[in-house]
Amino acid sequence: MSEFQFVRLGFGPDSVEYQEAWDEQRRVHAARFADELPDTCLLLEHLPVYTAGRRTEDSERPLDGTPVVDVDRGGKITWHGPGQLVGYPIQKLPRPVDVVAHVRRLEEALIRTCAEFGLETSRVEGRSGVWVLGDPVQERPALGGLTLDLDPRTQDDEFDARFNGPEYAPSNAGQRREDRKIAAIGIRVAKGVTMHGFALNVNPDNTWFDKIIPCGIRDAGVTSLSYELGREVTIADVLPVAERHLREVLENAELKPRVVETAAEQTVEQPEDEKATA
Repeated sequence: MSEFQFVRLGFGPDSVEYQEAWDEQRRVHAARFADELPDTCLLLEHLPVYTAGRRTEDSERPLDGTPVVDVDRGGKITWHGPGQLVGYPIQKLPRPVDVVAHVRRLEEALIRTCAEFGLETSRVEGRSGVWVLGDPVQERPALGGLTLDLDPRTQDDEFDARFNGPEYAPSNAGQRREDRKIAAIGIRVAKGVTMHGFALNVNPDNTWFDKIIPCGIRDAGVTSLSYELGREVTIADVLPVAERHLREVLENAELKPRVVETAAEQTVEQPEDEKATA
């Protein structure tokens, strides 16, 4: 068990500009590495911003030249802004660091948070983050009058949903009854201390995601607590609940170093500066 503190940086009219929060992350990261602070989670809302992790491709960025902040976390492009609860857990982990275990803990805390509001969420194999699962493929409505096995998003490498209006928009995944992401996770671990974190969609304008390929995933979309529950849920409603579940999961976790297989097992140890995303 490790001590965990929460710092609320700003919400609503006091929402935090991205660079300001990134600078604060780096300050707290350095202090945590030096054991000048306990494990700390920064909680906030951002002013509208697109951020791109290191695996982002040019074809996933906005088509209209909207500025994008390139960051040092793992993963691809996403959006942050009003109505989205962002958390940056800055936590010292045992080395060699188990990045996947850290991501799974964040997912678990957010799954519990959604459940407390009456929404069942899940993980999707091969796609980190927290998801609302769609209907089985054969039961979903056809797109563009085509059967789903001809969905151009998965069958045509040159198809770009951003040119095709609301029919394929990520924000309309609920109407299409597809899998849709309610919380994204993108982290970095440097010197054994985590940075970056999660973004939980509470009641944002999800059409912001329609300018990009969110997290580089073309055949799914995004959603929010308010949309799924059919009622208005606010950041103020979610903040204490999320904080409590994050504390339960992160503070009580039995932290263990990642198991490193021997050379005889033909596995190369991952670099210390690691990245993961959802």
